[in-house]
Amino acid sequence: MQSAVATGTSKRSGMWWSGAVLSGLLGLFLLWDGGMKVIKHPMVVKATVGAGFPENTIVPIGIALVVSVILYAIPRTAVLGCVLLTGYLGGAVATDVRLNEQAGLWSAIVFGILVWLGLWLREPRLRNLLPLR
Repeated sequence: MQSAVATGTSKRSGMWWSGAVLSGLLGLFLLWDGGMKVIKHPMVVKATVGAGFPENTIVPIGIALVVSVILYAIPRTAVLGCVLLTGYLGGAVATDVRLNEQAGLWSAIVFGILVWLGLWLREPRLRNLLPLR
């Protein structure tokens, strides 16, 4: 059996491609969300302040999200990025519970599940650690 390193090629499975596409789409959306916070778009400022956060926290929250997504996109740091995104989305869930906003609550929960699913599909070591039986 030849190794991918020796031949310089590697064959990506359908599972890996599914995970990469899912992770990429989620990452693009979350980068857009983080970018809107970093530039302090008026709609984001209104929503964030309306949720009870001080305006001076919007940019740091956006930076934390952008950094987490970048870490999630890099294979070597993807697990760290996924853990950080889980924390970020957990904060979104807590805020939505406090505000009794069902739509935001469920979207944050679904995003959290999809972030882990995307990583699980593209990372065989994670599949070994968390097998679905």
